[in-house]
Amino acid sequence: MKNKTDFKWVFIVTILAFIISIVMTLFSTMVLENVGLLIAILITFLFILLGIIFDIVGVAVTSGDEVAFHSMSARKIRGGKVGVKLLKNTDKVSSVCCDVVGDVCGIISGTSGVVIVSLIIKLTDINELLVSLIVTGLISALTIGGKALGKGFAINRSKEIVTVVSKILSIFEFNR
Repeated sequence: MKNKTDFKWVFIVTILAFIISIVMTLFSTMVLENVGLLIAILITFLFILLGIIFDIVGVAVTSGDEVAFHSMSARKIRGGKVGVKLLKNTDKVSSVCCDVVGDVCGIISGTSGVVIVSLIIKLTDINELLVSLIVTGLISALTIGGKALGKGFAINRSKEIVTVVSKILSIFEFNR
């Protein structure tokens, strides 16, 4: 069986990444423009956390099993049908969650780090290079460490995670 590249999906996910990146950058720029150091740090942590959460969802869907969700769907349990759809489209769900949202959050948190560095420099006499290295290192460490921690959790709890996500997404499903 040959693997064919789905160029339509690649185009859609590329456009989706572009749009999400613009929206999230616009949001973070507007919010970070006139905030204090504490709020800038908090917003950066939120972007890091959002990236970790979406990475967890992407990994959980990739490692999930459809059987339980077929059963839920047959018994008309909320989220069953959505869970089946998610698990039948693991490549796309993983791409959107891990690559699009997760990577965009990583980029935005890095950009937010620049704001944090400039705020720290304005408030202190600490060397700019030192502040930049520490902030960048912390953002990278929290992102990578959080995602590493989340992957094991996602694999071990994939059914529970997919169930929660499916139930949340089923709220937006209109044709029941």
